[in-house]
Amino acid sequence: MALKATIFKADISITDMDRNYYNDHNLTIARHPSENDERMMLRIIAFIVNAHEQLQFTKGLSDDEVPDLWQKSFSDEIELWIELGQPSDQRIKKGCNQSKQMKIYAYADNSFDVWWKKEQNKLNTKKNLSVYTLPDALSATLAEAVERSMQIQVTIQDGQIWLTFAGSQGTESLEIEIEKHL
Repeated sequence: MALKATIFKADISITDMDRNYYNDHNLTIARHPSENDERMMLRIIAFIVNAHEQLQFTKGLSDDEVPDLWQKSFSDEIELWIELGQPSDQRIKKGCNQSKQMKIYAYADNSFDVWWKKEQNKLNTKKNLSVYTLPDALSATLAEAVERSMQIQVTIQDGQIWLTFAGSQGTESLEIEIEKHL
C-alpha cells in the first residue's frame, strides 16, 4: 500500500512593506511521504516572499511536469515558476522557457555550493532566472516550528523577514535573511 501525503494547515498573515502586499492566506499543504519538514518549510518561505493571490502549491514531488509553486495568470500563462533545491538543467530550461520568471530557493549547504559552482556560468545566461538561498542553520530551526496546524505572522521590510510562529509550543520569532545569488 502506497504512503499518503500528510496534510498541514498554515494560516499566514503577511505584511510585506517592500512590495506593498498585505494579505492573509489559509494554506493547505500536502507533504509528500518523501519530503521532510525542512523542505516543506522552504516551500512555505518561498510562498511567503512571493505571496500573491494566484500563487499556489502544485503537486511538486508527485509530478515532475510542474514546479513546486507557480503563479498563473487568468489566461493560464505561467507568470512565476518556483523550484526548490538544485534543479537539473532540464528543469531550469523548462521553467525559464515556460514562464515569465523563474526562481530557485535552496538552503546554503555544501551540496548547494557544489551545484552553484558547477552551474553558475550556465545560469547567468538565463535572463528571467533568480537564485536565492537561506542559511543552512535555519533549516533545523524552521523544522522545529512545524505543526499540523500553524499560525505564522510575517513582516517583510528592507529585505529582512520576521516570522512569528504561534503554536502549541508557545510563540517563537525568527529573523530570516535571504541571499540573492543571481
